[in-house]
Amino acid sequence: MLQIFQTAHYVPQKIITNEDLSKMMNTSDEWIYSRTGIKTRHIVETENTSDLCINVARQLLDKANISPEQIGFILVATMTPDYQSPSVACQVQGAIDAHQAFAFDLTAACAGFVYALHTAKGLLHDLPAGQVGMIIGGETLSKVVNWQDRTTSVLFGDAAAGVLVRSSEEFGIIKSRCYADGHYAQSLTSGFIANQSPFRLSQEMISDKLNMKGRDIFDFTTRTVANSLDEFLGEAKDSVDYFLLHQANVRILDIMAKKLKVDRAKFLQNMEYYGNSSAASIPLLLSESVEKGIIQMNSHQQLVFSGFGGGLSYGHILTTI
Repeated sequence: MLQIFQTAHYVPQKIITNEDLSKMMNTSDEWIYSRTGIKTRHIVETENTSDLCINVARQLLDKANISPEQIGFILVATMTPDYQSPSVACQVQGAIDAHQAFAFDLTAACAGFVYALHTAKGLLHDLPAGQVGMIIGGETLSKVVNWQDRTTSVLFGDAAAGVLVRSSEEFGIIKSRCYADGHYAQSLTSGFIANQSPFRLSQEMISDKLNMKGRDIFDFTTRTVANSLDEFLGEAKDSVDYFLLHQANVRILDIMAKKLKVDRAKFLQNMEYYGNSSAASIPLLLSESVEKGIIQMNSHQQLVFSGFGGGLSYGHILTTI
Protein backbone atom coordinates (compact mmCIF):
# COMPACT_ATOMS: atom_id res chain seq x y z
CA MET A 1 0.00 0.00 0.00
CA LEU A 2 1.01 3.63 -0.45
CA GLN A 3 1.71 5.12 2.97
CA ILE A 4 2.03 8.80 3.80
CA PHE A 5 4.82 9.02 6.35
CA GLN A 6 5.75 12.71 6.45
CA THR A 7 3.96 16.02 5.92
CA ALA A 8 4.96 19.68 5.57
CA HIS A 9 3.42 22.98 4.50
CA TYR A 10 4.36 26.57 3.75
CA VAL A 11 2.34 29.75 3.25
CA PRO A 12 3.50 33.26 2.28
CA GLN A 13 3.91 35.80 5.07
CA LYS A 14 1.48 38.37 3.66
CA ILE A 15 -2.02 37.99 5.14
CA ILE A 16 -5.01 39.68 3.52
CA THR A 17 -8.12 40.03 5.66
CA ASN A 18 -11.71 40.47 4.58
CA GLU A 19 -11.44 44.03 5.84
CA ASP A 20 -8.51 44.62 3.50
CA LEU A 21 -10.60 43.44 0.57
CA SER A 22 -13.50 45.67 1.58
CA LYS A 23 -11.24 48.65 0.86
CA MET A 24 -10.66 47.41 -2.68
CA MET A 25 -14.15 46.34 -3.71
CA ASN A 26 -17.80 46.43 -2.69
CA THR A 27 -17.75 43.73 -0.02
CA SER A 28 -17.48 43.26 3.74
CA ASP A 29 -16.22 40.80 6.30
CA GLU A 30 -19.79 39.77 7.10
CA TRP A 31 -20.64 39.22 3.40
CA ILE A 32 -17.58 37.05 2.76
CA TYR A 33 -17.56 35.07 6.00
CA SER A 34 -21.28 34.31 6.05
CA ARG A 35 -21.13 32.89 2.52
CA THR A 36 -17.77 31.11 2.57
CA GLY A 37 -16.41 30.69 6.09
CA ILE A 38 -13.23 32.54 5.06
CA LYS A 39 -11.66 35.29 7.19
CA THR A 40 -8.11 35.61 5.85
CA ARG A 41 -5.84 34.29 3.11
CA HIS A 42 -2.08 34.32 2.48
CA ILE A 43 -0.84 36.06 -0.67
CA VAL A 44 2.58 36.01 -2.35
CA GLU A 45 4.43 39.28 -2.86
CA THR A 46 7.60 38.14 -4.62
CA GLU A 47 7.38 34.35 -4.59
CA ASN A 48 6.34 31.96 -7.35
CA THR A 49 4.65 28.58 -7.06
CA SER A 50 8.04 26.88 -7.39
CA ASP A 51 9.38 28.86 -4.40
CA LEU A 52 6.54 27.65 -2.18
CA CYS A 53 6.96 24.05 -3.33
CA ILE A 54 10.76 24.08 -2.90
CA ASN A 55 10.29 25.28 0.68
CA VAL A 56 7.95 22.35 1.34
CA ALA A 57 10.31 19.88 -0.33
CA ARG A 58 13.21 20.96 1.84
CA GLN A 59 11.07 20.69 4.96
CA LEU A 60 10.04 17.16 4.02
CA LEU A 61 13.65 16.06 3.61
CA ASP A 62 14.68 17.65 6.92
CA LYS A 63 11.74 16.31 8.91
CA ALA A 64 12.13 12.78 7.54
CA ASN A 65 15.94 12.95 7.82
CA ILE A 66 16.46 11.47 4.36
CA SER A 67 18.80 12.46 1.54
CA PRO A 68 17.65 13.85 -1.83
CA GLU A 69 19.05 10.72 -3.51
CA GLN A 70 16.32 8.69 -1.81
CA ILE A 71 13.57 10.53 -3.72
CA GLY A 72 12.42 8.41 -6.66
CA PHE A 73 9.78 10.74 -8.07
CA ILE A 74 8.35 14.21 -7.50
CA LEU A 75 4.76 15.04 -8.45
CA VAL A 76 3.48 18.59 -8.16
CA ALA A 77 -0.25 19.22 -8.44
CA THR A 78 -0.86 22.80 -9.55
CA MET A 79 -2.97 24.96 -11.83
CA THR A 80 -0.66 27.96 -11.40
CA PRO A 81 2.83 26.86 -12.53
CA ASP A 82 5.57 29.44 -13.05
CA TYR A 83 5.86 28.41 -16.70
CA GLN A 84 4.28 26.03 -19.16
CA SER A 85 7.79 24.58 -19.25
CA PRO A 86 9.77 23.74 -17.16
CA SER A 87 7.38 22.04 -14.78
CA VAL A 88 7.32 23.08 -11.15
CA ALA A 89 8.27 19.50 -10.26
CA CYS A 90 11.46 19.72 -12.31
CA GLN A 91 12.32 23.03 -10.64
CA VAL A 92 11.86 21.38 -7.25
CA GLN A 93 13.98 18.40 -8.31
CA GLY A 94 16.83 20.67 -9.34
CA ALA A 95 16.60 22.88 -6.26
CA ILE A 96 16.89 19.98 -3.81
CA ASP A 97 19.39 17.98 -5.93
CA ALA A 98 17.13 14.93 -6.14
CA HIS A 99 19.14 13.51 -9.04
CA GLN A 100 17.51 10.07 -8.93
CA ALA A 101 13.96 11.42 -9.22
CA PHE A 102 11.81 11.79 -12.28
CA ALA A 103 9.44 14.74 -12.02
CA PHE A 104 6.28 16.09 -13.59
CA ASP A 105 3.31 18.35 -12.87
CA LEU A 106 -0.28 17.20 -12.74
CA THR A 107 -3.19 19.53 -13.46
CA ALA A 108 -6.53 18.64 -11.93
CA ALA A 109 -7.24 21.94 -10.16
CA CYS A 110 -8.73 21.40 -6.69
CA ALA A 111 -8.69 17.62 -7.12
CA GLY A 112 -4.98 17.70 -7.95
CA PHE A 113 -3.63 16.27 -4.70
CA VAL A 114 -6.05 13.33 -4.76
CA TYR A 115 -5.24 12.69 -8.43
CA ALA A 116 -1.52 12.79 -7.61
CA LEU A 117 -1.83 10.30 -4.73
CA HIS A 118 -3.91 8.00 -6.92
CA THR A 119 -1.26 8.22 -9.67
CA ALA A 120 1.59 7.63 -7.22
CA LYS A 121 0.21 4.22 -6.24
CA GLY A 122 1.34 2.82 -9.57
CA LEU A 123 4.65 4.68 -9.59
CA LEU A 124 5.77 3.27 -6.25
CA HIS A 125 5.93 -0.28 -7.61
CA ASP A 126 8.75 0.61 -10.00
CA LEU A 127 10.99 2.39 -7.49
CA PRO A 128 14.24 0.73 -6.37
CA ALA A 129 14.35 -0.46 -2.77
CA GLY A 130 14.86 2.38 -0.31
CA GLN A 131 13.43 5.11 -2.54
CA VAL A 132 10.31 7.12 -1.71
CA GLY A 133 8.00 9.51 -3.50
CA MET A 134 7.32 13.21 -2.94
CA ILE A 135 3.92 14.73 -3.70
CA ILE A 136 3.27 18.46 -3.38
CA GLY A 137 0.22 20.61 -4.03
CA GLY A 138 1.18 24.23 -4.66
CA GLU A 139 -0.68 27.31 -5.89
CA THR A 140 -0.28 31.06 -6.34
CA LEU A 141 -3.88 31.76 -7.26
CA SER A 142 -3.50 35.44 -6.42
CA LYS A 143 -1.71 35.75 -9.78
CA VAL A 144 -4.68 34.57 -11.83
CA VAL A 145 -7.79 35.89 -10.09
CA ASN A 146 -9.49 39.06 -11.26
CA TRP A 147 -9.10 41.34 -8.24
CA GLN A 148 -12.07 43.43 -9.37
CA ASP A 149 -14.43 40.45 -9.20
CA ARG A 150 -15.63 39.96 -5.63
CA THR A 151 -17.34 36.65 -6.48
CA THR A 152 -13.98 34.94 -7.04
CA SER A 153 -11.13 37.05 -5.66
CA VAL A 154 -12.34 36.79 -2.06
CA LEU A 155 -12.17 32.99 -2.17
CA PHE A 156 -8.59 32.13 -3.00
CA GLY A 157 -5.24 32.07 -1.25
CA ASP A 158 -1.67 30.96 -1.95
CA ALA A 159 -0.03 27.95 -0.29
CA ALA A 160 1.94 24.77 -0.77
CA ALA A 161 1.92 21.53 1.18
CA GLY A 162 3.15 18.04 0.56
CA VAL A 163 3.85 14.52 1.71
CA LEU A 164 6.44 11.78 1.42
CA VAL A 165 5.09 8.36 0.47
CA ARG A 166 6.47 4.82 0.55
CA SER A 167 5.29 1.25 0.27
CA SER A 168 3.93 -0.33 3.43
CA GLU A 169 2.16 -3.55 4.36
CA GLU A 170 0.62 -2.06 7.51
CA PHE A 171 -0.50 1.49 6.67
CA GLY A 172 -1.69 3.18 3.53
CA ILE A 173 -4.36 3.67 0.90
CA ILE A 174 -7.18 1.16 1.25
CA LYS A 175 -8.85 2.32 -1.94
CA SER A 176 -8.98 5.32 -4.24
CA ARG A 177 -11.02 6.45 -7.21
CA CYS A 178 -10.81 9.44 -9.54
CA TYR A 179 -13.51 10.82 -11.83
CA ALA A 180 -14.12 13.62 -14.33
CA ASP A 181 -17.03 15.26 -16.11
CA GLY A 182 -15.82 17.42 -18.97
CA HIS A 183 -19.36 18.49 -19.83
CA TYR A 184 -18.86 21.16 -17.16
CA ALA A 185 -15.36 22.12 -18.30
CA GLN A 186 -16.30 25.76 -18.86
CA SER A 187 -17.59 26.15 -15.31
CA LEU A 188 -14.06 26.94 -14.14
CA THR A 189 -11.40 28.20 -16.53
CA SER A 190 -8.03 29.86 -16.08
CA GLY A 191 -4.94 30.64 -18.12
CA PHE A 192 -6.45 30.64 -21.61
CA ILE A 193 -3.65 30.81 -24.19
CA ALA A 194 -4.65 33.11 -27.01
CA ASN A 195 -3.52 32.38 -30.56
CA GLN A 196 -0.98 35.07 -31.36
CA SER A 197 0.36 33.40 -34.47
CA PRO A 198 0.59 35.60 -37.60
CA PHE A 199 -1.48 32.89 -39.31
CA ARG A 200 -4.49 33.16 -37.02
CA LEU A 201 -7.84 33.86 -38.64
CA SER A 202 -9.33 35.91 -35.80
CA GLN A 203 -8.43 37.54 -32.50
CA GLU A 204 -9.67 35.50 -29.55
CA MET A 205 -11.20 37.57 -26.75
CA ILE A 206 -11.27 34.99 -23.95
CA SER A 207 -9.88 36.13 -20.59
CA ASP A 208 -6.80 34.40 -19.20
CA LYS A 209 -7.95 35.20 -15.64
CA LEU A 210 -9.74 32.70 -13.43
CA ASN A 211 -13.44 32.57 -14.27
CA MET A 212 -15.83 30.48 -12.25
CA LYS A 213 -19.53 29.72 -12.40
CA GLY A 214 -19.86 29.30 -8.68
CA ARG A 215 -23.42 27.97 -8.68
CA ASP A 216 -22.54 25.25 -11.21
CA ILE A 217 -19.65 24.01 -9.10
CA PHE A 218 -21.54 24.29 -5.81
CA ASP A 219 -24.46 22.27 -7.18
CA PHE A 220 -22.18 19.71 -8.82
CA THR A 221 -20.23 19.22 -5.60
CA THR A 222 -23.19 18.95 -3.25
CA ARG A 223 -25.02 16.55 -5.56
CA THR A 224 -22.73 14.53 -7.80
CA VAL A 225 -19.61 14.57 -5.62
CA ALA A 226 -21.54 13.97 -2.40
CA ASN A 227 -23.37 10.98 -3.90
CA SER A 228 -20.12 9.67 -5.35
CA LEU A 229 -18.34 9.89 -1.99
CA ASP A 230 -21.21 8.16 -0.20
CA GLU A 231 -21.16 5.31 -2.73
CA PHE A 232 -17.35 5.12 -2.65
CA LEU A 233 -17.26 4.68 1.13
CA GLY A 234 -20.33 2.53 1.65
CA GLU A 235 -20.35 1.03 5.13
CA ALA A 236 -16.69 2.00 5.59
CA LYS A 237 -17.71 5.59 6.37
CA ASP A 238 -18.69 4.55 9.90
CA SER A 239 -15.03 3.67 10.62
CA VAL A 240 -13.58 6.94 9.32
CA ASP A 241 -11.93 9.11 11.97
CA TYR A 242 -11.61 12.30 9.92
CA PHE A 243 -12.72 13.64 6.56
CA LEU A 244 -10.28 16.01 4.84
CA LEU A 245 -12.19 17.57 1.96
CA HIS A 246 -11.05 20.30 -0.39
CA GLN A 247 -11.43 23.60 1.48
CA ALA A 248 -13.67 25.54 -0.88
CA ASN A 249 -16.65 26.66 1.18
CA VAL A 250 -17.85 25.88 4.70
CA ARG A 251 -21.38 25.36 3.39
CA ILE A 252 -20.15 22.49 1.24
CA LEU A 253 -18.72 20.74 4.29
CA ASP A 254 -22.00 21.25 6.16
CA ILE A 255 -24.01 19.74 3.30
CA MET A 256 -21.58 16.87 2.79
CA ALA A 257 -21.83 15.89 6.47
CA LYS A 258 -25.63 15.90 6.30
CA LYS A 259 -25.78 13.90 3.08
CA LEU A 260 -23.34 11.29 4.33
CA LYS A 261 -25.05 11.28 7.76
CA VAL A 262 -21.70 11.73 9.47
CA ASP A 263 -20.88 13.82 12.54
CA ARG A 264 -19.89 17.29 11.27
CA ALA A 265 -17.04 17.37 13.81
CA LYS A 266 -15.26 14.70 11.75
CA PHE A 267 -14.93 17.15 8.84
CA LEU A 268 -11.75 19.08 9.56
CA GLN A 269 -11.40 22.62 8.22
CA ASN A 270 -8.94 25.51 8.04
CA MET A 271 -10.38 27.58 5.18
CA GLU A 272 -11.08 30.37 7.68
CA TYR A 273 -7.36 31.22 7.69
CA TYR A 274 -6.22 30.19 4.20
CA GLY A 275 -9.19 30.40 1.86
CA ASN A 276 -9.36 28.09 -1.13
CA SER A 277 -5.80 27.07 -2.05
CA SER A 278 -6.87 24.58 -4.73
CA ALA A 279 -4.42 21.65 -5.02
CA ALA A 280 -2.69 22.73 -1.79
CA SER A 281 -5.81 22.69 0.39
CA ILE A 282 -5.99 19.01 1.37
CA PRO A 283 -2.27 18.50 2.10
CA LEU A 284 -2.24 21.84 3.95
CA LEU A 285 -5.11 20.66 6.15
CA LEU A 286 -3.39 17.31 6.65
CA SER A 287 -0.04 18.84 7.58
CA GLU A 288 -1.62 21.30 10.01
CA SER A 289 -3.67 18.55 11.62
CA VAL A 290 -0.56 16.41 12.09
CA GLU A 291 1.30 19.40 13.54
CA LYS A 292 -1.54 19.98 16.02
CA GLY A 293 -1.70 16.32 17.03
CA ILE A 294 -5.25 15.83 15.75
CA ILE A 295 -3.94 13.31 13.23
CA GLN A 296 -1.10 11.09 14.42
CA MET A 297 1.27 9.10 12.24
CA ASN A 298 1.28 5.31 12.71
CA SER A 299 -1.93 5.53 14.71
CA HIS A 300 -4.14 3.44 12.38
CA GLN A 301 -6.53 6.39 12.09
CA GLN A 302 -8.70 6.15 9.00
CA LEU A 303 -8.86 9.27 6.85
CA VAL A 304 -10.80 10.28 3.78
CA PHE A 305 -9.43 12.75 1.25
CA SER A 306 -11.88 14.17 -1.29
CA GLY A 307 -10.97 16.78 -3.89
CA PHE A 308 -13.26 18.45 -6.40
CA GLY A 309 -13.06 21.38 -8.80
CA GLY A 310 -12.07 22.49 -12.28
CA GLY A 311 -12.32 20.00 -15.08
CA LEU A 312 -14.67 19.20 -13.57
CA SER A 313 -12.49 16.65 -11.82
CA TYR A 314 -13.00 14.91 -8.50
CA GLY A 315 -11.71 11.95 -6.54
CA HIS A 316 -11.71 10.17 -3.20
CA ILE A 317 -9.15 8.27 -1.13
CA LEU A 318 -9.66 6.11 1.94
CA THR A 319 -6.41 5.57 3.83
CA THR A 320 -4.93 4.63 7.17
CA ILE A 321 -2.13 6.71 8.61
